[in-house]
Amino acid sequence: MNTITRYFKPPESSYFLFGPRGTGKSTFLKQHYQDAEWINLLDPEMFRVYSARPERIIELVRKTKEHRKTFIIDEIQLIPELLSAVHLLIEEDRECRFILTGSSARKLKRAGVDLLAGRASVKTMHPFMISEIENLYSLENALDQGMVPLIAAADDPREKLKSYIAVYLQEEVKQEGLVRNVGDFSRFLEIVSFSHGAEINASNIARECSVGRKAVESYLDILQDLLIGYTIPVFTKKAERSSRSHPKFYFFDSGIFRSLRPSGPLDRPEEIGGAALEGLVAQHLRAYLSYRSYDTKLFYWRTYAGAEVDFVLYGSDIFAAIEVKNASRLRTEDFRGLQSFKSHYPQATHRVLLYRGSESLLTDDVHCIPVELFLKKLHPEKMIQEIV
Repeated sequence: MNTITRYFKPPESSYFLFGPRGTGKSTFLKQHYQDAEWINLLDPEMFRVYSARPERIIELVRKTKEHRKTFIIDEIQLIPELLSAVHLLIEEDRECRFILTGSSARKLKRAGVDLLAGRASVKTMHPFMISEIENLYSLENALDQGMVPLIAAADDPREKLKSYIAVYLQEEVKQEGLVRNVGDFSRFLEIVSFSHGAEINASNIARECSVGRKAVESYLDILQDLLIGYTIPVFTKKAERSSRSHPKFYFFDSGIFRSLRPSGPLDRPEEIGGAALEGLVAQHLRAYLSYRSYDTKLFYWRTYAGAEVDFVLYGSDIFAAIEVKNASRLRTEDFRGLQSFKSHYPQATHRVLLYRGSESLLTDDVHCIPVELFLKKLHPEKMIQEIV
């Protein structure tokens, strides 16, 4: 795949750059900081040297900082002890910049690391957005193969998808001893794929997996710590007893979901396709909000009475509700969630319905937009009103 300009804008000072494996962190940094001193902890020799004596990073920086001011430590979670030395170096010389990448926050959390006490900002690299590679990828590609750069650039993306989770199981889960039984965890991954885009019910998943509820809760934490999955909380800015309170779960990429989700004669294609489409929109909205400079959060909204909106964007400059429909034609009932949301929150400035049709319409103050068109226009520098 040709060189692609990512939307991620690096800070001027030191920062952490987290993101699942294969999302392009190292590729971006190599292009952006060609003169940096690079410490790749995935290299066995480097890992051996710095795990034996983490203070060696102090010697390296002091020796080279006269002609190099940027230092990149790749996969910092492999040796969390390095952060104490990095903290000292930042305090010693504020002109030195440290960029610390990671594909897992679990070891850092487990070690009680404070992420440099706020001396470095925390950023995230997401899978591609369709608008980043507009002429190279289609909506169908995105739904089927996902948007992970490592997979998108592969000669055989589907084969690469199959090995992707296996690598995570082998290198992250098994080697770190995160679970006692890798077979149980593999079965959990398959079962939890049915919860992609749905509220998490740990008891039901535990019953399906034949493991305890606490094991399922631990597995869910592992998915989030390894950045493979994430949850979206329910939106409520009022004391509403009618609102649900459980978060919704998503895998970080639509292709990863499709590779894990079993399909057979009893599985409806529209059900799988609908979950994949909703997840694809979710990952784009997460990236969109992450790459912007505004403090905006992503939620969903659902009441016990059954009214639902897939996504709510709420922040200082955005208050929008977005519903996703995996259909080429819209029906009256498709608008009910957004209409109900308006009655609860008339302050929302935009209500958007994304669908698989080809026309952009304004119906009952709802912007109906083809989902592929919306994703192609979604850009961190654009406001929602510019996109709709």
